[in-house]
Amino acid sequence: MVIVFFLAMAFSVQASEVKLAVSVSDQVLASAVTGKSVSSVLPTRLQIPKIKVNAVLESVGLTAQGAVGVPKGRVNAAWFNVGPRPGESGNAIITGHYGRWKDGVATVFNNLYKLKKGDKIYIKDKDGATVTFVVRGLKTYGPKDDASNVFIASDNKAHLNIITCVGAWNWVTKSYPKRLVVFTDKE
Repeated sequence: MVIVFFLAMAFSVQASEVKLAVSVSDQVLASAVTGKSVSSVLPTRLQIPKIKVNAVLESVGLTAQGAVGVPKGRVNAAWFNVGPRPGESGNAIITGHYGRWKDGVATVFNNLYKLKKGDKIYIKDKDGATVTFVVRGLKTYGPKDDASNVFIASDNKAHLNIITCVGAWNWVTKSYPKRLVVFTDKE
């Protein structure tokens, strides 16, 4: 079975912000939560020194439309709390905005594409503990591409996958044409 995901972005009618959503099938959602361990400490900060990201992590679940939630603002990132926490076995997911807001200010993941294999990413929890991840690779997805590997891991190792949009904003569809995923492994 092919599992398709896509992030849809559109300008909010009532706010000067861009909304981001990831569609997740029931199969992907079930696989994401199967067998995950429960940690008492929540991730609170994402740090990517190479691209000068030091963002607060919001905790998000699924939207009413069945999409992965996104951060409320342009400078925060969001951890998908239905799947594993960063550092636990499986694919932890973080989303964040890409592009410029109506006021012209850049968003948290505008430079995500600059990451390379071997770059380090840090997740901190509320107690100050840090989990380090190493970039394994980047991949760009179109709206009909199979992206099941973004959400499902079968190797019993801890991974962190960061998702954002890329490309030129389409004013007709109110979306970016592709999605960029940074795949990482726990160090």
